[in-house]
Amino acid sequence: MNALGLSMIVKMGCICTRESLNINGVKYVVKERLGEGGFSTVDLIENKGTKRKYALKRILCHSVEDQKTAMEEIAYCRKLKHPNIIELVDSTFKGSADIVVNATSEAYLVLPYFRRGTLHDYLTLKSFNRNHLGVKEVVRLFADICQAVKYLHDFTPEAIAHRDLKVGNVCLTESMSPVLMDLGSCAPAKVQVCGAQDAQKLQDLAAERCSMTYRAPELFHVESYCVIDQRTDIWSLGCVLFALCYFKSPYDIVYEKGDSVNLAVISGTIHFPEDTPFSQDVHDLISFMLKVNPSERPFIDSVIERTRDLQNRIEVVV
Repeated sequence: MNALGLSMIVKMGCICTRESLNINGVKYVVKERLGEGGFSTVDLIENKGTKRKYALKRILCHSVEDQKTAMEEIAYCRKLKHPNIIELVDSTFKGSADIVVNATSEAYLVLPYFRRGTLHDYLTLKSFNRNHLGVKEVVRLFADICQAVKYLHDFTPEAIAHRDLKVGNVCLTESMSPVLMDLGSCAPAKVQVCGAQDAQKLQDLAAERCSMTYRAPELFHVESYCVIDQRTDIWSLGCVLFALCYFKSPYDIVYEKGDSVNLAVISGTIHFPEDTPFSQDVHDLISFMLKVNPSERPFIDSVIERTRDLQNRIEVVV
């Protein structure tokens, strides 16, 4: 190889090699970066033997507390078994987080790879031409997402809240079935808040883990003495259904205008487009979930019942 060729490879990084990983005895090669967030990255990886592709979620842990949080996500992935909730293929830790400065570990979660991407990706493509989903598809997708949420809320021995439901956390299978992912925000559904310190801790946690434009009002300003329950997810579901109809959460629109999401959520402000292909029944279902007072908000069974009624009416019309 001449000097010029060697120089080009050095400058570009060796294009002929890819990162290899050994996870519990299975060898993978990293193909490309799929995405990254504040706490993790996701890579497309390929099993060297079977050539099957997976998604690898890497969570960098800077402390023992970070490592505990990652272990909790792995635990939720392992115990939740539902066709509309993502499965965990394998997992491991590399390194060991400690209180010593610069001591870090990394959690590796091997997950199914969804070639179609997320519901957010799908809606973004549709939005370019203002090509709304048909009402039948909207309600079908929403009904399946509700089944995943019902499984979480009915889980025994303790109900689970997802706490970060949004279209970006729903993958789509080849047959266009929704699969709920990112279980890192999952927690026991019912939280008893006793005092200002508890309230601030939960509020800070929500700000960190719950996407602002899908976050329930009671998580923006947590009262000093209250009970938070799984109806935080119902608010988020209302935002998801709005996004299925109009491509974004109603509060994404507020955020993009530069207005206060906090104030809009607390006031329950929501504007439906005047020029819409969707019936009042669909808007009523969204409004049914977006009740500012959580005690007035339905539980998941009532949402599913109304969704089924809507499906039946659609079938009759069609």
